[in-house]
Amino acid sequence: MITFPNAKINLGLNIVEKRPDGYHNLETIFYPINLQDALEVNRMENSQVPYKLRVSGTAIEGSPEENLVVKAYNLLREKYELAPVDIHLYKHIPMGAGLGGGSADGVFMIKVLNEKFRLGLSIEEMESYAAQLGADCAFFIQNQPVFATGIGNVFERIRLSLASYRLVLVKPNISVSTKEAYANIQPKRPEVSLKEIVQQPVETWATCMKNDFEDNVFKLYPEIAAIKDKMYDLGAVYASISGSGSAVFGLFKEKIENVDEKFAGYFCRQREMI
Repeated sequence: MITFPNAKINLGLNIVEKRPDGYHNLETIFYPINLQDALEVNRMENSQVPYKLRVSGTAIEGSPEENLVVKAYNLLREKYELAPVDIHLYKHIPMGAGLGGGSADGVFMIKVLNEKFRLGLSIEEMESYAAQLGADCAFFIQNQPVFATGIGNVFERIRLSLASYRLVLVKPNISVSTKEAYANIQPKRPEVSLKEIVQQPVETWATCMKNDFEDNVFKLYPEIAAIKDKMYDLGAVYASISGSGSAVFGLFKEKIENVDEKFAGYFCRQREMI
C-alpha cells in the first residue's frame, strides 16, 4: 500500500501570548499544498522484528525510533495487534523548512495502518492518535484549510480555496532553530484576527497578513529575506516564510517561466494550488 503525504504552508502566523508551561499560543492558517513524500507499507511474513524502515531521497538524521512514521506504528501497535511491516519512505519535502513534512509522514502512516489492517478508526480517533505525535499533526488527518490556535493544535475549519493560484516554494540551505525563531519575540494579540484577514481578497494580504517570525529570521538570515523580496519582484500576490522557515512561498496568478533558473542553487518547486 502506497500513499503520498503532502506538505502544508502557514498563511500568516501571530504569536499571541506566552503560556505558563513555557510554550507560546499562536494563531495561523494551515493550508495543504501539492508537494509530497511517498510512503509504502507492506506486511512482512515470518519476521522476527516488528518493522523495517528504509529511507530514500533526502537523508534523515537520527535513529529510526525517532522517525514519526515509526512512532505512529508503535503508537497503534500498543493497542492493536499489527503484523510486522516493511516501510519505505521517500523524502522529497525539505526538512527544517516549516512545511510539516515529518508530521505528514507520521499521520499518513496512521491512515495507512487504519486502512491496511482494517482497524476501523474514526476521524476523531485518528486525530487523537495524531495529536500524540506532535502539535500540528492532527491537521493532516482531514487535510483541509484550518484556523489553528493554541500551540498549533486547536483547529477550526475555514472556507478557503486558493486553487486559482500557483505556488512557488523556495528553500535555501539554511535551518532555523526554534530558539532563533523565538528570540526577541514579544507576544501580542493582533487587532484583527487572521481568521478575518484570510477571508479578504488575496491581493490585500501583503499589507495586512504577517508572520511574526519574519523579523528575527530575516535579521539572522538576510538570504531568506532576499528570497521573499524576489518573490514580489517576480509578481507574487502574497509571499511569506512558512512557520518559522526556512522555506519561503509565493502565490502567483500566472506560471513563472524558468523559475528554477531564477532561484538557482536552492530547492525550488512550482505547483498548482489545491
